[in-house]
Amino acid sequence: MTTFDIVIRNGMIVTATDKYIADIGINGSKIVDIGFDLTGHETIDATGLLVLPGGVDGHCHIEQEEADGTIHEDDFVSATGSALLGGTTTVVCFASHVPGRGLVEQFDAYRKKGANSRIDFAIHQIITRTDEQTIRDEIPVVAERGAAGLKVFMTYDDFHLTDGQFLQVLEAAHKSDIIVSVHCENYDAIRHLIIKHLAEGRTEPHGHVTSRPPCVEREATYRAMTMSELVNQKIQIFHVSCPEVAEEIRRAQARKVKVVAETCPHYLTLTEEDLKRDGFEGTKYICSPPLRTKTAQEGMWQYIRSGVISIISSDHCGYTFDGAVGKGRHGRDADFSLIPNGMPGLGTRLPVFYDAAINGGKIDLTDFVRLTATTPAQRYGLYPEKGTIAPGSDADLILWDPKKSVTITNDLFQSNIDYTPYEGRQVQGWPVKVFLRGALAMENGELIAQPGAGQFLKARRS
Repeated sequence: MTTFDIVIRNGMIVTATDKYIADIGINGSKIVDIGFDLTGHETIDATGLLVLPGGVDGHCHIEQEEADGTIHEDDFVSATGSALLGGTTTVVCFASHVPGRGLVEQFDAYRKKGANSRIDFAIHQIITRTDEQTIRDEIPVVAERGAAGLKVFMTYDDFHLTDGQFLQVLEAAHKSDIIVSVHCENYDAIRHLIIKHLAEGRTEPHGHVTSRPPCVEREATYRAMTMSELVNQKIQIFHVSCPEVAEEIRRAQARKVKVVAETCPHYLTLTEEDLKRDGFEGTKYICSPPLRTKTAQEGMWQYIRSGVISIISSDHCGYTFDGAVGKGRHGRDADFSLIPNGMPGLGTRLPVFYDAAINGGKIDLTDFVRLTATTPAQRYGLYPEKGTIAPGSDADLILWDPKKSVTITNDLFQSNIDYTPYEGRQVQGWPVKVFLRGALAMENGELIAQPGAGQFLKARRS
């Protein structure tokens, strides 16, 4: 009889398709066997716990350089520690494309930054310009070097592409067999509304919401899908915020447009009313697209259940509340248009979504795994090593206590970011042990995996 390095016994194993109680035999970094009465040099009793694949978060801004020279305050050590504390073992994060340096240079430099990661990571490559060098010479190289996808923006002064530029990226991506993910909002419409708001003296944080209504997201989403249809290129719509946008995606999918979509826990659990909190407090909830209404929040679940939206990512974009380059970088009296957009969410993604989705009776446990681990691993060329529990897969595992109640506070996540938008929220369901490639990486809120434990993951092309 084989004696494994580690046996995890009697847990409820959950994959994207099945739930069952069995033992998992691990040798080195891999799951070797799933069965009964397995023998190990080390045995872990998981009775009463769920055994889930390590979370795969496909949308994380970590130690990312901006066009103005600032770098996101959550570095690889801090951000990936928070990820582990919340049950995530793989992140897909973003290499910048700032002026003055080539695409390949920035991809390679960002990969080197990831050497400090506590968990495994892959890289999306942002595209902000479409010169001949970028389109003809460098996109094929970053695809060959293992980029998980390309990212383009239809808004933001320093990032947005015109429709013609977007088509160039789509055609280049098609040749290199790499997915393009899109931030869909109408740049000119938003600029128009911001100017109007400021002229009327509407400078408070909630002005961010009213200057970016659902129609500007819906229109840009339709336009992005139309261009992808023209080129026959697969795209992903990032951070869908409301049912109006999800419905456009459903219609496109029905006519066989190659489009997939993700949303984030904050669009399912927070609302635009949070931006009305007293004083500067509302800036903690500024993200783009903005938070929507309670009605919109409830309407999103049908598109998750139907598979129109197939990934739950954090869109972790941590700016401190009190730091020098954080939310208040332009002063506490700055108008909403000057507040950095984004919220932290790496550590809270799985617990907050689990509580809303499973304890709220919205979806099944197998759907939870599919949305948070399996589909992102498949979409970004990391499956079957990541995102599932099966012989041959990496032993990235969460032992999850479905009965453990926790009141979320920021200090739980040991982050460089000084707040969480979920401060004081009580959730039920929490990771108590996390394994990364067969090694215990987190136990009962204690980080064990050290900086540098993570590995770069080269995405497979389909």
